[in-house]
Amino acid sequence: MYTIADRRILFGGDYNPEQWPEKTWHEDVRLMKDAGVNSVTLGVFSWSKLEPHPGAREFGWLDTVMDLMAANGVGVVLATPTSSPPPWMGRLHPDTLPRDEDGHTEWWGGRQHFSHSSATYRRHAAAITEDLAARYAGHPALTMWHINNEYCTHDYGDEAAAAFRRWLRTKYGTLDALNTAWGTAFWSQGYDSWDGVLPPRRAHYLKNPAQILDFRRFTSDMLLECYRAERDIVRRHTPHLPVTTNFMPLWSGQDGWRWAAEEDVVSVDLYPDPRDPLGAQYGALVQDLTRSQARGPWMLMEQAAGPVNWRGVNHPKPSGLNRLWSLQAVAHGADAVCYFQWRQSRQGAEKFHSAMVGHAGEQGRTFQEIKRIGAELDRIGAEVSGTHGSRDIAVLHDWQSWWACEQDGRPSTHVEYPEVLRAWHRALWEAHLTTDFAHPGHDLTAYRLVVVPQLYLLTDEAIDNLLAYVASGGTLVCGFLTGVADEDDRVRPGGMDLRLRELFGIRTLHQWWPLEPGEGVACADGLRGTLWSEEIEAAGTVDETVPYQGGELDGLPAVLRRGRAWYVSTLPEPGALRALLTRVAAGAGVRPVLDGLSAGVEAVRRGELLFLLNHGREPVTVDVPGTHRDLLTGEAVTGRTTLGRYGAAVLKP
Repeated sequence: MYTIADRRILFGGDYNPEQWPEKTWHEDVRLMKDAGVNSVTLGVFSWSKLEPHPGAREFGWLDTVMDLMAANGVGVVLATPTSSPPPWMGRLHPDTLPRDEDGHTEWWGGRQHFSHSSATYRRHAAAITEDLAARYAGHPALTMWHINNEYCTHDYGDEAAAAFRRWLRTKYGTLDALNTAWGTAFWSQGYDSWDGVLPPRRAHYLKNPAQILDFRRFTSDMLLECYRAERDIVRRHTPHLPVTTNFMPLWSGQDGWRWAAEEDVVSVDLYPDPRDPLGAQYGALVQDLTRSQARGPWMLMEQAAGPVNWRGVNHPKPSGLNRLWSLQAVAHGADAVCYFQWRQSRQGAEKFHSAMVGHAGEQGRTFQEIKRIGAELDRIGAEVSGTHGSRDIAVLHDWQSWWACEQDGRPSTHVEYPEVLRAWHRALWEAHLTTDFAHPGHDLTAYRLVVVPQLYLLTDEAIDNLLAYVASGGTLVCGFLTGVADEDDRVRPGGMDLRLRELFGIRTLHQWWPLEPGEGVACADGLRGTLWSEEIEAAGTVDETVPYQGGELDGLPAVLRRGRAWYVSTLPEPGALRALLTRVAAGAGVRPVLDGLSAGVEAVRRGELLFLLNHGREPVTVDVPGTHRDLLTGEAVTGRTTLGRYGAAVLKP
């Protein structure tokens, strides 16, 4: 079992000294010490600096930086630079360049321009990784390995096609099995030779959704092979050090459950929009998911100290928001709070992306706030590092179900899985109910309430797991379009698995009735549905229904309950969904961490500590039973405390 940090929180960010003259490196160290930085990530995009031409090794500059970090007590998370191959690689080895679904080559000049299936790319990536690991394995600054960066490459080229066929042969064994799984009897798509099987390239009309689903699985697996290859090299040299790679937040290109199981430390990059009124809720969702993938403390590998550079309008963070969201990450389990990047670039594509030391320098507001954050994380680190917090609610999420429900030709293109997931998590977050995430096949017995916003694809094993959970006394609430398809994206008889229909008290699911954007459907009890509705006939065994009112579905159930199993056939408006889940949670014996919290105030327990976070711009007073000490200020808190604009408290009994 690896730890991220021993009785402290890692604080720092991506450091790219190759962009700066050596005299700046010494200035950087002075500022790092002033800000309380104890960790930097080196080498993420340095391949052309380390290997300026094939086979060359230019480690001198990195030796100097590593020694400088060690001499000043700053640990190094050393990256393999394989996410951005040098231009010479693509020029000399065009087989290393990925191709899109139209056959167009993705050229060098950006980043992530590598084919995950290219034997040439993999050979060069292994060679630079081997030499890095051999050279720095015993270096006193080295604390962790960071493999590649934000794996996200897709490739539809010929080498990827050959790898796809090998992957399919391993999975299915025979063409008959593949034809059955892909439903190729439809549209005369039956394959008589493996050579005829291709990635889902540009087609005249709708592509085979089962083929696309398998290609998504294949792509995730190929990228994972690349990660494992480099991970295994550095592990051989440093078996005592943890290895990670950074996820993008709630990104669809990797099966995050499978990937997390291969990491020693799970890390994520997180960039909520400062202007988004629900930015804090989005942050909490990603943090909850990452903590659940890690099954404990995790690493915030990247966040922005101010504006990013890739939105249409890139807003800075108001004063105090960077601190608040950093403490929110710690509250939700982070043992590392890091940024992209340490010093803001003066050239290149991300020169307008903020950094810990911005263009304004050490006198700028951003760096002054960084200094405060560093001091506060140092103050609480010994109390919080390595601790866990328990949750009574699990939200189920599965990347493969997400991939399947994104297909073209679905009942409504307006149903976007991430937005449905976020809507349900928002309802729980605004009800002050803290959550874990789980895969539908995980052991769910520790939870009082399991919430399924939408799982279009469910395996038989996952369905059996849900039934067993309810049979053992758990409470389950499911959203619409759940249990529709099996693992091959084959629609189950009845439009929903029979076992689930019996569980929820549904006799017949007659039709799906998707709604237009902005369209709503009235229901009893003041509930109003959006986005989706369903024509359901309830069984006689149902215990409770909330019917639709008016329109084609008048009198039919919008919400059903049979025992401890609930089914919600629409997406209630935010207030109605919050009220419904609050009621269901209370019935399951789940309550907020603190009662009576104002909107926008978040209370999270981590170990024995209570984090209070005010996501609003106005001060609020929070009642807190008992006496505590605020670790941020050292002051005693008895009965209540006041949080200022974007204020926070970390209370210890």
